[in-house]
Amino acid sequence: MSFPALPTASRRACRTFARAVLPVLAAAAASVAAAQALPPEVESALTRAKVPRDAVTLLVADADGVRPPRLAWRAQVPVNPASIMKLVTTYAGLDLLGPAFTWNTPVYIDGPIRNGVLEGNLYVRGQGDPKMVIERLWLLLRRVQGLGIHTIAGDIVLDRSAFDTVDADPNAFDGEGLRPYNAAPDALLINFKSVVMTFVPNRAMSTAQVSFDPYLQGVAMQATVPLSAGECGDWRATLAADVADPARMRFAGSYPTACGEKTWAVAYADPRGYAARAIGGMWAEMGSQLKGQVRDGQVPADLKPAFEVASPPLAEVIRDINKYSNNVMAQQLFLTLGLQQKKRGSLDASRTAMRQWWNNRIGTGEGQPVFDNGSGLSRDERITAGELGKMLQVAWRSPVMPELMSSLPASGVDGTLKRRALRSGGAAHLKTGTLRDAAGVAGYVHGASGRRYVLVAIANHGNAAAARPAFDALVDWATQD
Repeated sequence: MSFPALPTASRRACRTFARAVLPVLAAAAASVAAAQALPPEVESALTRAKVPRDAVTLLVADADGVRPPRLAWRAQVPVNPASIMKLVTTYAGLDLLGPAFTWNTPVYIDGPIRNGVLEGNLYVRGQGDPKMVIERLWLLLRRVQGLGIHTIAGDIVLDRSAFDTVDADPNAFDGEGLRPYNAAPDALLINFKSVVMTFVPNRAMSTAQVSFDPYLQGVAMQATVPLSAGECGDWRATLAADVADPARMRFAGSYPTACGEKTWAVAYADPRGYAARAIGGMWAEMGSQLKGQVRDGQVPADLKPAFEVASPPLAEVIRDINKYSNNVMAQQLFLTLGLQQKKRGSLDASRTAMRQWWNNRIGTGEGQPVFDNGSGLSRDERITAGELGKMLQVAWRSPVMPELMSSLPASGVDGTLKRRALRSGGAAHLKTGTLRDAAGVAGYVHGASGRRYVLVAIANHGNAAAARPAFDALVDWATQD
């Protein structure tokens, strides 16, 4: 079958069209092909880790978002980001609340003060402060003493009603209920509901002295443990600690002399009772008396605060959240977003606030994140590398970029990346994430050319943790532009 020849003018138009369009199409095809090809060093590292290519999602793109991505592999696939989700929570916090936002903890007195005695109750209302550590609790109680109160004839009442939290089984997530990272959020969160045990060998007495911070009222704490010979090794196992009884913390084993001084933080076995025991214990240690008890309750509606204690500013708080991947602090911030934006400190209110913020600030396209508790300590949270990269680009152009950037671990310098220096000698600020079947990094990489890139690398696989060398190789590759 034959066709009539095109007129000369038509043939010239076709050739002109081809010369103009085909190079563009070829360049686009080359760009797509380049975006789908993994750097050889990344491919090799994944092979060694026994993590298939289809178990990872990777993105490297300009921070300013004006050029095509240098690498985009499965960037539109929703994955579990583990603690990388803290990036979203902390940027939302900075954007909605501002870097100078603080949590206030008001204290109330209900009754007259006569001769150093408060003839009534003392109330402490928690409003979500993520960093009410023992040093700051001491300052709060010192302020109480500064009012002339050294004996409380009534009770110390703890008001936790700002958050609609339910008592959760700390073992439910991974069976490690005594690990501090499993602490649940609380409107009156004291010292992350944990106890720090310090062991100091005393060779003359053949024992190690054990100190506990904070002292918990009504809890028997073993003051010494026998010393043993041999290398330090797994000294925690050698101690054979029994901290599962809320009324007693003891050790059935020994402490290796070779260990020198060590500290060990554990979650208290009765999380709900922790604040009462910590406050009661510290009040007594400060030489003051309580005639009643420390209990839960609510502040009477007509009382005005005697004073308020402010937390560090949000810009400082998110450094703890991101550099050290503090789960409970991230959840405190997440619930605070619901409390501030929706007037209710509940997970549902916070999820609604986060969805609305995301739609308004980042966009309503495909790959919407699935929010759970904001910390990444979740099997349900999901996000795509593409959407997370877009958020990082938006954050790069925002007024709070310096605060967000400085909160991220710096490769080879601090936080969770202190021991992960780049082979290239380059620099990056990245949030890490690790769960049983998920691991990754995301944040900003500084290119040798002076450009800045957003980078997302996440694996969802049984060997996800073994993919870290591949992520490090990707960061190195990104710096060499």
